[in-house]
Amino acid sequence: MLRKLRIFYGHSNPALAHEICDHLGVETGKMTIHKFSNDNFKVKIGENIRNDDVFVIQTAALPANEHLMELLIIIDALKYASAGRITAVLPNYFYARSDKKDEPRISIGARLVTTLLEAAGADRILTMKLHAPQIMGFTRIPIDQLLATPVLLNHYRNKDLSNAVVAAPDVNSAKSSRVIARALNLPMVVLDKERLDDKERVTMRNIIGNANDKDVLIVDDEILSGGSIIESARILKQHGAKKIWAGCTHGFFTNNAVERIQESPIEEVVTTNTLPQTRDNAGKIKVLSVGRMFADAIQAINSGKSVGALFKDV
Repeated sequence: MLRKLRIFYGHSNPALAHEICDHLGVETGKMTIHKFSNDNFKVKIGENIRNDDVFVIQTAALPANEHLMELLIIIDALKYASAGRITAVLPNYFYARSDKKDEPRISIGARLVTTLLEAAGADRILTMKLHAPQIMGFTRIPIDQLLATPVLLNHYRNKDLSNAVVAAPDVNSAKSSRVIARALNLPMVVLDKERLDDKERVTMRNIIGNANDKDVLIVDDEILSGGSIIESARILKQHGAKKIWAGCTHGFFTNNAVERIQESPIEEVVTTNTLPQTRDNAGKIKVLSVGRMFADAIQAINSGKSVGALFKDV
C-alpha cells in the first residue's frame, strides 16, 4: 500500500513548488513559517501527516544560508509530526561547489550539508545536476540525481544544427558534453580553461578541436557571474566560431551577469527554473521548466519505481 503523498516547500522557489504540485495533482501541505525579529524560524505543520510520504522542496537560491536553515527546521518539524518518510527535494544543492579539500584547513561544505540533512531527519535526497558527482557518496541516505539533459535537448533539437559543434567548457566537463554531442549527433571540441578564482575569472589556453566557421553550443552545469561562459565565447570567436549558444542547468546570474551576457557575443543563454527566474524572454536569456521532471521523479519514488528510468533515452 502506497503512503499518502505530501508536498511542502520553503520560501526559496514557490513557483516551481506549485508547478510540481500541479503536475502531480496534489495540494501543497498546510504549514506556517514565522521569522522572528532575531532571524530565528518557527515552523508549524498544520495537518496530520503521520506515516505519510513527505517531500519538502527547497533550493539554494539567495540568501542560500537562510534557505538552508529554513529547510532544516522544516524537516525537523516534519519529523516531530511523525512523517513516515521525508525526502529533501533540492533542485539546486546547497554548497555544491564545496565538494573537496583542495586547500589546507578548509571545510567541505557539501559533505556538511548532507550530514545536516540527515541529522534533521531527512530519509533521502532528490536533486538535479550536482556540481560534483562524489557528493552522492557523502551520506548513507539515498540520493537521486536528476539531469536537465532531456529538457535541454528538446530545446536544441528545434535549432538548425547542420553546421554546429558542441564545446565542452573545460576538460572536466568533457564527459557530460559528450552526452549532448552524441544525442545531437554533433562533433565536439574542448576548451582548455584555467579558473583563477571563485568569481569565475578564467583564462583560456587553447581549443582542442576545430571551431572555425562553426556554430557552437556550450552547455555547463551552472552560470554564476557569467565570466567563464563569456570568456569561452570570446576565445571561440577568436578561433573563427560563428553563432554561439550557451545553456546551463542552474542559472544564478549573480552581480551584473545579465548585463554582461546581453553585451557578449553569445546569441542565447538557456537555463532552467531550478533557481527562481524572472528573465524569461528578457533579451538573450530563456528559461525552461524542469517541474514535470521533478514531479515524475517524486511520483516514481512514492510508488517505488525507478528514477533512472526517466533517462533511458539519454
